[in-house]
Amino acid sequence: MTAATFSQSLRIDPAPFVRRERQGLSRLELAVKGMRCAGCMAKIERGVGALPGVEEARVNLSSAKLAVRWREGRTSADAIVACVNALGFEAFPYDPDAVIRQDDEEGRFLLRCLAVSGFAASNVMFLSICIWAGLDGEMGDGTRSLLHWISGLIAIPAALYAGRPFFRSALGSLSRGQANMDVPITLGILLALGLSVFEAIVGGRYAYFDAAVSLPFLLLIGRYLDHLLRRKARAAALDLAAMQTGTVTRLAADGRTEPAAARDVVPGDRLLLAVGDRVPVDCDVEAGSGEVDVSLVTGESLPVVVAPGASMKSGSLVIGRPLTVRATARVQDSLVAEMARLLEAGQQTRGRYVRLADRAAALYVPVVHGLAVAVLVGGLVFGLGFHAAITNAIALLIITCPCALGLAVPAVQVVATSRLFRAGLLVKSGDALERLAEADVAVFDKTGTLTRGYPVLTNAASISCDDLETAASLARASRHPLSRAVADAAGAGVPAANVREVAGDGLEAAVDGEIVRLGRAIWVGVDASLSGSTSELWLRRGLRAPVRFDFQDVLRSDAAATVAALKVRGLEVEMLSGDRDAPAAAIAAATGITAWRGANDPKQKAERLEHLRAEGRRALMVGDGLNDAAALSLAHVSISPGTAAQASQAASDMVLQGEGLAPIAEAIDVARGARRLVFQNFAFAAVYNLAAVPLAALGLVTPLIAAVAMSASSLIVMLNALRLSARR
Repeated sequence: MTAATFSQSLRIDPAPFVRRERQGLSRLELAVKGMRCAGCMAKIERGVGALPGVEEARVNLSSAKLAVRWREGRTSADAIVACVNALGFEAFPYDPDAVIRQDDEEGRFLLRCLAVSGFAASNVMFLSICIWAGLDGEMGDGTRSLLHWISGLIAIPAALYAGRPFFRSALGSLSRGQANMDVPITLGILLALGLSVFEAIVGGRYAYFDAAVSLPFLLLIGRYLDHLLRRKARAAALDLAAMQTGTVTRLAADGRTEPAAARDVVPGDRLLLAVGDRVPVDCDVEAGSGEVDVSLVTGESLPVVVAPGASMKSGSLVIGRPLTVRATARVQDSLVAEMARLLEAGQQTRGRYVRLADRAAALYVPVVHGLAVAVLVGGLVFGLGFHAAITNAIALLIITCPCALGLAVPAVQVVATSRLFRAGLLVKSGDALERLAEADVAVFDKTGTLTRGYPVLTNAASISCDDLETAASLARASRHPLSRAVADAAGAGVPAANVREVAGDGLEAAVDGEIVRLGRAIWVGVDASLSGSTSELWLRRGLRAPVRFDFQDVLRSDAAATVAALKVRGLEVEMLSGDRDAPAAAIAAATGITAWRGANDPKQKAERLEHLRAEGRRALMVGDGLNDAAALSLAHVSISPGTAAQASQAASDMVLQGEGLAPIAEAIDVARGARRLVFQNFAFAAVYNLAAVPLAALGLVTPLIAAVAMSASSLIVMLNALRLSARR
């Protein structure tokens, strides 16, 4: 989306997007452009909340969405949009597609700025090294002046282009009568450019074009990473929303079918769900019976059978036979929508964590810039002259530039995340390691987390090779979870010809002149008294005796060892499962977990995480199901297996690669080691600045030396971070 196109989208009339609710209330969701921090969020909520009739104004920083609820007749959608715009932001009706396009454009813009500043910084730094090497008299004034102007020709347009994200933010902040961190950044870039141009004009020995382009380059790295993290945070809610978009097949009163948008379904509508359809809204089964995969919704490890009168939650997957259902809720009132709201609440809470570097950098604005002004004024008062006074002030700004402070956390994060990546753990969130180091309780989901998450044939040893291969030849023609388990147990092979799948019952084919069936006990002709309570399939070959296939969701090989390792590191361990109590108890006993709960729905899991937080606990949540997405978002820090649902992976801070859970214990060690190194880097940055400020203020440090000292401080911080990669 171009800037012009986006500007046009801001002028969309918001009135058609207003949703009427009960008791005279209206609701509107707006996308807000220009929010950067929790302060922006609070300002919008206070401003909109003060409008007449507004009962609720909630901003989600991760999704950049403002939700407003107000009394009809007291205010209007236009007044709300005008209020947000008057606060210095841009508001327009929330459209996920438009937000994604805008987000992609912003990411490309930041990446272009980063590329330009990186190219300029590397080239200007090379020229600066040549100038520094010739300061002992080996380089003539003409040559030095030429190199200064070449540096300027590269640095001036590059710094002005790459600095636009900071310039725009600073200008917007000043226009609202405030000063954010982008104001001193803008000041530093422009002053460094201005002084460098002046030195080049007068033929001075020193110019500081390298500092003018290095500063935006280093800061843009952090800005782009922050953009990526926010996009990933929004991805979880978008994954959930995708489950309730698109069209459904609605049954008219005369029995005819008609396509309808999922958002237009109202309670009482009759829907036809085909095999493979995801249930769009909460509903009751009206006709038909069959199996439904609810693992993403409830954590139930095996398919459940539904019949007329049974209730189904949105997000379930029809895998047996077609069903006719009657909707009992709208899309926005169904389970998946509730999970999306819980997920956004968790992301909102997480966004309130203020990183250590941000808190320290906040002191930089009033203190250092106040000192720079004092140095300038003091120099003029004591007769240094304007050139000397401004040079000392700029030297102070450069030498105290918070690059070492800004790298204190990212440098350690890069090393730590690289080490964990090699160990099989992908770190997605910028401050995840900081929060992981604080974890004191680990909460595990069961299905797909402590267990593999899919059924496995458990009695293969008691089944003849001939029977197993015959069953597998039928199973290879089906995508049913139990069929896949049979095929996996038998290994690669040839599928049977002309396999017929009877929805909800099983598979049938003619093999070697006899009818072979693989499916439910009654369907293949097995006495009901022989059927067990565990999940099973039966194989019947002609008139031969039937053969039983038993299945279970088995424990991951290192689950018990991982639980024990976490306990050794001082973490308490709990298990929250959406599965029934019996299988949950068995897994808890096998892993050594004494605190566990079964039959938990998504809201109960989220409530448990909120309860732990209220107790002052810092929970590490490990889960994989759609029903875990809200709990993962509400946890202090979260991890998902690589096989997890997309929404769960998007909501989590880290993703496990491979089958094992062992990297979780190593991640605890790495996170705690990273925290120690971060504190060391902060301590060094503080000592460095305490020593650098008086030297620059007294004129003992030129801007050139200041630039070298700034670079050296950054190098020391990065070398200290590299120590983490050597630890095992």
